[in-house]
Amino acid sequence: MAASRSKYNLSHSPPRMSRSRLGQRQQQLDEEGIAEVKEAFRLFDTANRGSIDIRELKAAFRALGFNVKKEEIRQLVTHIGKETADSILYEEFENMVTPKILARDPREEIRKIFALFDDDNSGGITFRKLKKVANELGEKLSDKELQEMIDEADRDRDGIVNEEEFYRVMKKREHPIDDIDSDDDDDF
Repeated sequence: MAASRSKYNLSHSPPRMSRSRLGQRQQQLDEEGIAEVKEAFRLFDTANRGSIDIRELKAAFRALGFNVKKEEIRQLVTHIGKETADSILYEEFENMVTPKILARDPREEIRKIFALFDDDNSGGITFRKLKKVANELGEKLSDKELQEMIDEADRDRDGIVNEEEFYRVMKKREHPIDDIDSDDDDDF
């Protein structure tokens, strides 16, 4: 395999469930989702042929955060008429994973990412844990930058980012109104 993979699969972020004017869930991936699928596909298209070996589909799904059984892969391959093929083209792969990506529960996805940081299941991310993950991912962040990340997320100022605080930070860009300090403020 050409690319090295960390035990921290942070390549995907929680999906944004786009809604049309009628409130219906969209049936296609946004730019971020497409980039995620392309990245997973490229991990296994080591020869740059535009296809991946059908025996690597399970691993490709796993790279996207899905634990699928062999029988489910078999059904997906049969559904697209490739049960006797040796490889899958990018477009076919995208069609196979799109429904799964669109069906992701954003809260659950964020919970999984939180668990990667909270390796001792203590319920919080400390400076030490954040630094450990940053180092393992090869991120070159100073102690000051890491502490600023903790400080920004730590709303109760206990020095630990709990799951709710982590969720709030992860959702911040999607819903800026959620960053308002309190529902008790009379200013809004």
